[in-house]
Amino acid sequence: MKLPITIHQARLGSAEFKVIRPARPLVHAALIDHDRHLNAYLGQDAARRIGALWTLAASSPRSLVHLPMRANQAPSRELPEKGTRQLDLVLLHHSLQFAPSRWKEIRGRLGAGRPQTVTLPSPEQTGEAVIDHEARHYRENRDLFHQHLHAETLFMTGSAKVFRDTARHFLHVARNGPEYVPAHPSRPHFCTELHSNDGILGDAREIHIEYCDQWDS
Repeated sequence: MKLPITIHQARLGSAEFKVIRPARPLVHAALIDHDRHLNAYLGQDAARRIGALWTLAASSPRSLVHLPMRANQAPSRELPEKGTRQLDLVLLHHSLQFAPSRWKEIRGRLGAGRPQTVTLPSPEQTGEAVIDHEARHYRENRDLFHQHLHAETLFMTGSAKVFRDTARHFLHVARNGPEYVPAHPSRPHFCTELHSNDGILGDAREIHIEYCDQWDS
């Protein structure tokens, strides 16, 4: 699939950072912090493009992949709760050793960016990822997500392998959610999760990923 992106460069002192963003806003997308867990509500297009950006993060170890969404309108059925807040998302490879405390200053220095289109393999080309579920639970497993929260942004740090293996969650929602929800009016809930039992979360909370077709805008 072809994915339009913008590439931004920001310099802090002697360090230069490359930031990748989707070329078009992720309109129907909301990431909500519920303290003990996180909820991602996604429309079909947003789920498909986030799956592609997740895949891009696996092959871009020197870049920060930024998904702006904290200013989006939350789904109409998601009632605000005390203590919740909406977040942006940044995906990055653990080898970058990026300090989230630097993000707010970098974000403020990003300009319009340079447009580019990247070509990513479709799920049909790559096939379903072959996952060794038993190996994920070995003590030596390093293919884990870690999370940090700074400047209203959730940082998902992981290896190329864990990004590749988990992109399928978003593509699964994009592919199956739009058919499932109208066919099940009594329970129009289609979801998947980055779950603690999956052996992919280190210092990270679970993320509930739900297809949503009811938005106010």
